[in-house]
Amino acid sequence: MTTPNDAPGLRTKPSARTVTLVLALGAAAFSLAQTTIVPALGDLAVSLDTSAGNVAWVLTAYLISAAIMTPVIGRLGDMYGKRRWMLIVLVVFTAASVVAALAPNIWILIAARVVQGVGGGLFPLCFGIIADVLDRRARAAALGLISAIAGLGAGVGLLLGGLLVDHATWHWIFWVGAALSGLAAAGATLLPKIAPRSTGRIDFVGLALLAVGLTAPLLALSKGASWGWTSGSTLGLAIAGLVVLVGFVVFESKVSDPLLDVRALTRPIVLVTNIATLLVGASMFGIFVLIPQLSQLPESSGFGFGLDATGAGLVLLPGCLGLLVAGAVAGRMIARFGGKLALLVGTLITTIGLALLGIDHSGLGQIIGFSTLVLVGVAMSLSSLPNLIMDNTPASERGQATGINVLFRSLGTAIGSQVVGTLIAGSVQEGSPLPQDSAFTDSFWLAAGASVIALAVGFALPKARRTDDVDEQAEAAAVV
Repeated sequence: MTTPNDAPGLRTKPSARTVTLVLALGAAAFSLAQTTIVPALGDLAVSLDTSAGNVAWVLTAYLISAAIMTPVIGRLGDMYGKRRWMLIVLVVFTAASVVAALAPNIWILIAARVVQGVGGGLFPLCFGIIADVLDRRARAAALGLISAIAGLGAGVGLLLGGLLVDHATWHWIFWVGAALSGLAAAGATLLPKIAPRSTGRIDFVGLALLAVGLTAPLLALSKGASWGWTSGSTLGLAIAGLVVLVGFVVFESKVSDPLLDVRALTRPIVLVTNIATLLVGASMFGIFVLIPQLSQLPESSGFGFGLDATGAGLVLLPGCLGLLVAGAVAGRMIARFGGKLALLVGTLITTIGLALLGIDHSGLGQIIGFSTLVLVGVAMSLSSLPNLIMDNTPASERGQATGINVLFRSLGTAIGSQVVGTLIAGSVQEGSPLPQDSAFTDSFWLAAGASVIALAVGFALPKARRTDDVDEQAEAAAVV
């Protein structure tokens, strides 16, 4: 693709490898921040002299903020330029990481985590930049890598967090995050400038409705186990949030400059892809939530392995390496055969791995082997989903469309995690603090069920209608 950057005397357009590396650094910073803090939650309560309930907000506030900001930043990137907003997000994320590392109390730490949630917009910005500056073959490979990092970060984050907690202090979790995002911000200056794809103004009413509509049910999910799933607080928040989300959809369908063009997102192939994304996200919890818990249960339980936080992370390391390789393989498969085949193969492999874990998770060998199989399948599925969105969304809508797609994955993960948490907590019997092995078995099978449904949804995907050919000339002219 030839751009004005190729003209004599101007800066040379960065290679596809450079673009991919810079975007991968930013995506890794956000992905790691999701889970590196999990092994440190116990230490935070002691270090900051606060309750476990307050500490839980360090994770909950981050996830809720990221869920809200993901589609918003995607839309802002479409309106005002993706490179510009990539730099803004990375600088803000870096600053918030530094504040978190220096936080003297739990409330400043929680506030810093809320600001860190702006990093949720990194993935739609990454996907949009890839679509705008790379050709179709390079795009498939880059999307495969960035999507793999989304899953890889969860596993590596647990390992890194465990190492830092076991051998340093929780502060280093945020110092490492600041260093990584700062490096990505410096690299982002190398990205080509991309002209805005759409015009309009910021829809503040839509933003408020989206924030309330997402926060209420996500808060209900995060607190349901402690409040009670049938309590008035839990049900009231969930119902109120859903009502507000319906109002958001109605409002956005009528406003002239919507925050999200909900009509465009109802295209059959985009709608079905988002449903598949929700289910893939839900099936991921079978690894990232269950395996660390199972690994750290004492051997006296009869089915745990008595590992520390670092050891639990190491159990997932082979799967994380397999995830990276599978993401690269999936990129080549997608470039040649399209995203649907990669989604079908990925969900099939994930289903087999989860079913095997449901049948037998009695030894570390089985845990490592079967979880690696699951993560290979997850990598292929995650690589295919943004490609399907890209191929069937006009360039002017890709930022917000991929933002919604990332949001669906996050919602699936949140729902799956809370369902598993309820099953595990509900299996604890009076007189014993430990859960029952049957709860882990049921959870693996439940995750496998979600993956089976995702496989069925994948078969239902209508034939793709690529928008690349329509947008190719416009994309070439937009990179300046």
